[in-house]
Amino acid sequence: MSLFENFPLWASLAAIFFAQFIKVPIQFIATKKFDWSLLTSTGGMPSSHSAAVTALSTGVALESGLDSPIFAVSAVFAIVTMFDASGVRRQAGKHATVLNQLVAEFSKLVEDAKTWQDKPEQEKRKELKELLGHEPIEVFFGGLTGILLTLALHYFFHL
Repeated sequence: MSLFENFPLWASLAAIFFAQFIKVPIQFIATKKFDWSLLTSTGGMPSSHSAAVTALSTGVALESGLDSPIFAVSAVFAIVTMFDASGVRRQAGKHATVLNQLVAEFSKLVEDAKTWQDKPEQEKRKELKELLGHEPIEVFFGGLTGILLTLALHYFFHL
């Protein structure tokens, strides 16, 4: 099988791009604002990590069968990735939120103690990334996105 004929790989990459792209209209529906930075950010609905690994596993299942060892590897990889997306990375995002609040409060304290004359420096500070992980519902819909997209791609490319 050549690289260009590797259906599980292409289905997985398509799932990543689709999940990242669909975040923009979903966010627009929720906030009435376009946020194009979501195309390259982590976190959000749906989880592109979950979409990628479920698309990969679904593609492997369709190409190699549910009884193949490579499907077992891809399925366990998907489970671990999705668990990490909704667990460890989500908690890291919560910690980043608290740290950002602490930094903001400390900055206000310093500002009150001294008269800060150069406010642009304060605005240049970059906050820690808070959207590191996913809520369980985001992981679920990311996984569902990967499976459904891969089944649709398989149907259209194997007619």
